[in-house]
Amino acid sequence: MLRRSASVELKDAASPMQGTLAAGPPAVVLSGVHKRYWNGSEQVKVLDGVDLYARPGKFTSLVGPSGAGKSTLLQLIAGLETVTAGTISIGNVVVTALDEAARARLRLANIGFVFQTFQLIPTLTALENAVLPLLLTGVARKPAAAAGQSLLGELGLTTRLDHLPEQLSVGEKQRVCMARAMVAGPSLLLADEPTANLDGPATDDVMRLLHKAARSRGMTVVMASHDARAAAYADEVFMLRGGMVTGVRGADPA
Repeated sequence: MLRRSASVELKDAASPMQGTLAAGPPAVVLSGVHKRYWNGSEQVKVLDGVDLYARPGKFTSLVGPSGAGKSTLLQLIAGLETVTAGTISIGNVVVTALDEAARARLRLANIGFVFQTFQLIPTLTALENAVLPLLLTGVARKPAAAAGQSLLGELGLTTRLDHLPEQLSVGEKQRVCMARAMVAGPSLLLADEPTANLDGPATDDVMRLLHKAARSRGMTVVMASHDARAAAYADEVFMLRGGMVTGVRGADPA
């Protein structure tokens, strides 16, 4: 049962979005992307001129050690952070040309995000967490619940719909997170270290789901991971080190 407590109001949700995405899965293009922070008087270089192309409707993986800049790249693609220099485009939209409000609308309408730490709301059930993106876009509660139940069932969570996050296993929490990212049918799915907290079998389950998102649902999937086993599921792998792309290779999906 979807409780009223799951209803969330989003101000300005219906405002027209500058740079609306064209139909179909988008390509993701980064050109000369730099990202620097200041730590007091010290400049910290995170990304140093990254060029990257994620093909539309394919599964792309960013692989590298901790500190390579993988998670920062995803944050920049999603418009959660801004570049120091360079451009990022998602399909026909130049993300780096949008203001903060337009980037928020772009995320709401077109981007799903799978977090390493899940970021589930502890007071909401699995179903309530999963359908939040639909409620935020104004979908009525009954069809939102039906869509959430269908997707969670597809992810093997039919018997866990009314469970709170604390009652779920780590693997189940990640699948709820994936349902939340996918329920609104985004054209772009970003996943930040989605298998970092999972064991081997659970890792394979999550990677098959991401692979299916690209193959069966037509989403463009971009994943950041330090796990070579996880990256083997991707169509293309970009290797990062020291904030730079050091190599690109194809990977046959398992």
